[in-house]
Amino acid sequence: MTKLNLLTRYMKFKFCGFGLVFILWLGVTALARAEAQHGIAMHGDPALPRDFTAFGYVNPDAPKGGELKLAEYGSFDSLNPFIVRGQTPRGLRDWVFDSLMRRNNDEPFSLYGLIARSVEIPPDRSWVRFTIDPRARFSDGHPITVEDVIFSLETLRDKGRPNHRSYYSKVMEIEQPAPDQVVFHFDTELPDREMPLILALMPILPKHWYELRDFSETSLDLPVGSGPYQVAKITPGRQIVYQRNADYWARDLPANRGQYNFDTIRIDYYRDTSAGFEAFKTGLASLHEERDPARWATGYDFPAARKGKIEKHALPHGRPSGLRGLVFNTRRQIFTDPRVRKALSHALDFEWLNANYYHNAYQRIGGYFENSDLSAVGRPLPEAAADLLRPYAGSLPETVFTQGTSLPATDGSGRIRANLRKAKQILNGAGWAVENGQLRNRANGAAMTFEILLVRPEDEKLALSFARNAKLLGAKISVRTVDSTQYEERLRNFDF
Repeated sequence: MTKLNLLTRYMKFKFCGFGLVFILWLGVTALARAEAQHGIAMHGDPALPRDFTAFGYVNPDAPKGGELKLAEYGSFDSLNPFIVRGQTPRGLRDWVFDSLMRRNNDEPFSLYGLIARSVEIPPDRSWVRFTIDPRARFSDGHPITVEDVIFSLETLRDKGRPNHRSYYSKVMEIEQPAPDQVVFHFDTELPDREMPLILALMPILPKHWYELRDFSETSLDLPVGSGPYQVAKITPGRQIVYQRNADYWARDLPANRGQYNFDTIRIDYYRDTSAGFEAFKTGLASLHEERDPARWATGYDFPAARKGKIEKHALPHGRPSGLRGLVFNTRRQIFTDPRVRKALSHALDFEWLNANYYHNAYQRIGGYFENSDLSAVGRPLPEAAADLLRPYAGSLPETVFTQGTSLPATDGSGRIRANLRKAKQILNGAGWAVENGQLRNRANGAAMTFEILLVRPEDEKLALSFARNAKLLGAKISVRTVDSTQYEERLRNFDF
């Protein structure tokens, strides 16, 4: 179009024509600033260059072959890991279904090309464009296409797990500008800079296979996947065998090199960790992740260990330690008052438990970010964080600003009278008193009675110790251990 034509159109359409040209100019500018990249990072640029050959923590020349035997606990009744219903076996999502990009565990949050050979995003991350590798194939040989990518998003958004529905509903529009390209546009009114990475981690499903089935139902059909392994066979609830796909198209990509080396991965399911450990002792499992400090200290005197066939390794790490403990269900009326929860925490004698049951192997966690730079245990808030919280100071404990979080401690002797006196004082202030040996709420007469729900039998000694101490306060606590299926169901329904 010539300058004269532009001017003529402007005079004819007045401001409407100017608006059209202006909008087109903005669109061209935005696209021009987005370049095809080999990777994407949540913050800054990916650490690895375009010509990287493998992730830094793998041996790119690792030999392939052999069998890995694992012990898992509980059961499974479905091979559909993308819906809430059913229990699925370990490894199914990660080993059988690939994503558009793969995460590098040496970086905080960076992804590199897998099914998508490149990615493009504008500075405001209002959209993301993926270009599909023409070599990409499902395990049955069908090409992985843009149609499969779109089908995956729409299916997971409409029928998948709640996290899939929540994230993928932020996609406002889908485009296919070329046969091998897909563009996802996001809600600019509610910007989320993480969304391009979330979509890059979306599992890619074969449309030609799933559209013949009811995706919302559990199934034990052996799935067609897009990843390095296929499900070779199953014994429902008891065993699953994965076989490395010899024709896996992406085995030599930099994001995969040196990984997925076992020809076969066999997972046997056992009732609990004790049964799994017995399997490990007899060679039915290749490795055992030990979570019982007492067994770590004294439980490895068996024939295979004495013959030198067992290697023990304690592996330090710098990651947040995660949370393991007794968690109050604050949907229960008796736990809505934080003073009640604080008082009951005085009945847990961690120091005695650690010395007598766990060989002093544990360090007590004080928050969600323990063993990380974000931990607030034993130290006040940084000034910048304190400034953000000061408007809410009236609803926060003063210790948040002065000393950080802390938990009741004892001398480890088992005599915790001082802690129980403090607990009783807090309970009295919260409106609770002992009547005929039973702790009751003075306002409504409700008794302090509840159940501790467990899935690991080895945790019973911890729960029973806590229950014995709490009984001295007048609380009546029962302990129940259930199998993994019941446990997950009760957690989902907040029935604990």
